[in-house]
Amino acid sequence: MKPIIEVYNLSKKYRISHRRRGMSYNTLRDEFVETFKSPFYWLAGQRQNKEEIWSIKDISLQIEPGGIMGLIGANGAGKSTLLKVLTRITPPTEGRAIIRGRVGSLLEVGTGFHPELTGRENIYLNGAVLGMSKKEIDQKFDEIVKFAGIEKFLDTPAKRYSTGMYVRLAFSVAAHLETEILFIDEVLSVGDVAFQQKSLAKMQEVAHDSKKTIFFVSHNMGAVLKLCKKCILLERGKIKMIGDTQEVVSYYLKSSTDVSQVREVNRNEEIIIKEAFVINEKNERNSQVELGKNFKVKVWYDINKEAPNAVIIMQIISNDDNKSLIFSADVDTNENLLQIRETGQYEAVIEVNNLFLNVNNYTIRISATVPGCVLYDRVETSLEIVEKEKFSNVDSNLDFGSIVNKLKWNVKKL
Repeated sequence: MKPIIEVYNLSKKYRISHRRRGMSYNTLRDEFVETFKSPFYWLAGQRQNKEEIWSIKDISLQIEPGGIMGLIGANGAGKSTLLKVLTRITPPTEGRAIIRGRVGSLLEVGTGFHPELTGRENIYLNGAVLGMSKKEIDQKFDEIVKFAGIEKFLDTPAKRYSTGMYVRLAFSVAAHLETEILFIDEVLSVGDVAFQQKSLAKMQEVAHDSKKTIFFVSHNMGAVLKLCKKCILLERGKIKMIGDTQEVVSYYLKSSTDVSQVREVNRNEEIIIKEAFVINEKNERNSQVELGKNFKVKVWYDINKEAPNAVIIMQIISNDDNKSLIFSADVDTNENLLQIRETGQYEAVIEVNNLFLNVNNYTIRISATVPGCVLYDRVETSLEIVEKEKFSNVDSNLDFGSIVNKLKWNVKKL
């Protein structure tokens, strides 16, 4: 069986313009006057500098029929551009894509809807665009309306719909009409929590029962983990990783904790990390921990406003070279935490067992973040691994490394 989607060296380039520093913005009258005074003014490029940006670059992949393929990455990674090229909304600059089957898409709120037409008329319009007959649409019509929950507003012009109503009807149409491929961008995050859960369940059902292929773009790692067996990670317009969803998401969460890759916002807004500290093996609050002993890290934080997809991350960093030695996120053992958390005060206790950090000083860094998007807050606390009289008679210039473990040695005389 041939792949339902084949992509070969797909690239998309945009040209953006920059005004020179100090240039003011002219009125329309000023622009006309300037053009008549100097007809070649714009050709000379005196007012603007143009820059070329590759939104996606050299993307090649093959998608087999059936199932849900996840697509993740930081803001600006090229996810939406890739979907717009695959759905023929915009042409590629280079490369080609082969799509085998009828395509439905839900990329932006209101995409494919005519604001002057009623909800009823838009359902039939969308079906007709997909090449469906009126009889085929009639068979699905009641299911679409019931799922969207807009019975009272079915004959109201779409321009009077709220954003939530737009999303509900658009998703219902996309999910119920007969398409072989369905592209869904982050638009589902606009709906309320109840509808998000309903929509995710419907996608799972549709992909399983009808063998429809769904391309799912989201920053909601919980939804991606729940729905997708395979996942693609985009980074700066290129494919960074393709594979098992758990492995790809784990890699993405780890790689996105670098402060240079996230956009800081004002602290004390959605999430505040109040305090983080070490609890030693004697259950005492103490940053000194004996070599080879278990310890805990306790974190107190407040959620003041809903922060969808936020995670709390712990890193243990070597003070010698500033490298992260240990990484853990609260969603590692509880994927439900990726859903919207209620506002309130929280306590997290991280159990660090069977750890073999060597005698040295370390930094424990706690971050509240939406990976690749927002850093809400970050605090650090110290950790010192100590051992009495250990290595006291050994050459102090030896480098014993950051990790210590007992390795099995087989020694024999030859």
